[in-house]
Order: sequence, then structure tokens, then C-alpha cells
Amino acid sequence: MSAHVRMPMRVFAHGRAVLPDRVIEDALVVTEDGLITHVGPARPGAVPAEAVDLRGALLLPGIVDTHSDGLETELRPRPGAEFEVDFGVSSFEGRVRAAGVTTVFHGVAFESHNRKGRTVDRARRIDAALRERAGSGRALVDHRTLYRLDARDAEGLAALETCLTGTPVPPPLVSFEDHTPGQGQYRDSAFYRRWLEGTEGISAEEAQRRVETLVAERDTRIGQREIALGRLAEHAALGRARLLAHDPVTEAEIDVAAANGVSVAEFPTTIEAARAARERGLRVVAGAPNVLRGGSHSGNVAAAELVAAGLVDGLSSDYLPSAPLAAALLLAERGVVTLPRAVALVTSGPASVAGLSDRGELVEGLRGDLAVVTVDRGWPTVRMTVAAADMPLLAGVGA
Repeated sequence: MSAHVRMPMRVFAHGRAVLPDRVIEDALVVTEDGLITHVGPARPGAVPAEAVDLRGALLLPGIVDTHSDGLETELRPRPGAEFEVDFGVSSFEGRVRAAGVTTVFHGVAFESHNRKGRTVDRARRIDAALRERAGSGRALVDHRTLYRLDARDAEGLAALETCLTGTPVPPPLVSFEDHTPGQGQYRDSAFYRRWLEGTEGISAEEAQRRVETLVAERDTRIGQREIALGRLAEHAALGRARLLAHDPVTEAEIDVAAANGVSVAEFPTTIEAARAARERGLRVVAGAPNVLRGGSHSGNVAAAELVAAGLVDGLSSDYLPSAPLAAALLLAERGVVTLPRAVALVTSGPASVAGLSDRGELVEGLRGDLAVVTVDRGWPTVRMTVAAADMPLLAGVGA
């Protein structure tokens, strides 16, 4: 929309509103012009006739997802079946919104040597499509980009740097990653070998040969790691990027990351790395699917263990859009954390990870991003998602 259109007032009553420090069991929440204007008890005789009766459903802030790879699957659901980028972006909106997500950081991988079909050209096209959709005034969620850089890829670094211009507030998220078997997520390369066996249907011997070939090839580019981290540190110092260290393993890795301006430890693979990150003032992101599965699929530390130790700021979907909400409610139901703290792990916590101070809590003056959720047999269903930027047509008035 070219000009600002005032959004209508929306009133929600009789829901269990989850606030940062408590739950209002019978709440009245009002939004107007995209902002929350009232949060309080639904007092008898004070509920407007136009209020939506939530009948005891949970009322939460919209979920903020700082790492979503789901768009990749939307664009390429099967090997060789590639869909047009603009279609994929608009289609994927429905999936994340159905999961209660109102702000999503799409992982866009800048790398040129990848078995998943990731290329620099593809990254550029996806980034351009996300920018266009975000600025169109028609998006159903707040689209943002998580720039993922293969630490050993010089071509990827060169392409990424063309995207890091100006000094936006907050700066974009940039994840520094190295998935070479034998370190990081796959420090036990046997997990990578088994992944190859399962995805490509090859023997253990053939998978082992491929792992050895991959490691040897990537070792020829190991010097690029230091170059890339140095360049990203410069961008961070200039306010052009907010850096994430992906899959850190040791305290020493955290020290190097912190010295190069990294703000976030993303998916630490050990409690040692998570604790070191917390001690050095870095925020910590863990995977929501890890919580749901009861542990890491790669043999790394369990995310629930990190949450219980108070070492996690936010949970992200990683590859499963519906995971954050389900993981949060599971942690609360099992008593690992309180319900307000669990909800914060997928709302205000990720917002702080991304440097977004205008959302993530049911607090007057913040964005009116909301999710209405019921729980059946322990699992959540999102009954309604409201985004601050919803078009007037979707809010029930003429466009």
C-alpha cells in the first residue's frame, strides 16, 4: 500500500493471555492501528459487543522465528522439482502463519559447493524475492532474511557482501557456518555418513568414501574461514550485520567468535559452548525440533537440557515451522520452565536475538502480532493468527 491506512480496532476477550511475568486467565486485549492498546482482565460489563470471544483459548504474542529453512523445502519439495521463487514465498507464508509465526527469518545460504542444491545465484534470487514481498504491503508475515555463509566459500562471501549495505536498524542476521564433517554439528562424522546413507540410498562404504573426499576438498579451502570471519567482523563493527556463530562446540570457539563481534551462539552443540556464550554476553538460540524429539539428531546436546540450565534465549524452527510453539508448550507442560518463560522462548527471546524491541510481548505499545491457540491431548492448534500489518481487507473492512 502506497499510503498509510489506519487499521481498525480489534478486541479479544475471555482468553488466557500469556504476559511476560504472568497469565491473565480471563483477559481483554485490544489492538488498534497495528499496536496493542490494552491488556487486562475482562471485567464484567466492560467487554465490548464486538469482541471476539476466545472461550478460554491461549492468547500469545506472535511467534518470532530467527532460523527457518522451510522455504528451501517449499521451493524444492523433491529432488529436481523446483518451483518459482515468488510462488514459494507466498505459499510458505500460509505454513508459517498456521504455526502462529508472524516474524520469520528465512535461511538463505550463500554457498557454491553444496549437495542440497544451494547456489549463490539461487541465494540472490531468494533474497530479492523476500525483499520484494516484505515491501509489497501484501505479505501475511514479516519476512526477514537470515544470511547463511559457508565459511570456506569465497564466492559466497563476495556475493553476501553485496547484500550488506547501509546501516539498517536492527542490522540483518548473518550466520557464520562450517558444516565440514569432523567439526561443528557433525563433529562425529559418522552422523554425516549415516545421513548420506539415508538420503541417497548408498552403502556405508560408499558414504565413507564420499565423506573423506568432501573433507579433503574442503580442507583445501580452510584458509578462507579466517578471511570470511574477518570480513564479517568488519561489517558487524560498521553496523551492517548482527553475527551468529553456528554450531559452536568449545569455549575456545566462543572466545574467537566474541572477539570478532559475534552477538549470538546459534545451536551450540555442547553445554560447554552454551555456558561460555552466556558468560561472554552472547545470546543463545537452540532448535525447537531438538526439544520435540527429546534430543539432537546429530548426537549433540539436548536443547531441553540447555533450557533447564537457563542457557537459552530463543528456540527456532530450523526445518519444521510448527516446532517452536509445540516445543514451548511441551517445556511448560513438563515443568522445565513456567508457561510465561516457555512462551518467551519463542516470542520475546527470539525478538531480542534479532534486535527487535517492538514485538514479542503482550504489552501496550508493542506490535499487535497475536496467536490464538488451543491444546488437545498436549499438542497445540493455532486457531487464529493476527499480524500487525494485516491488510484492511483481511481485517474485515474494505481495501
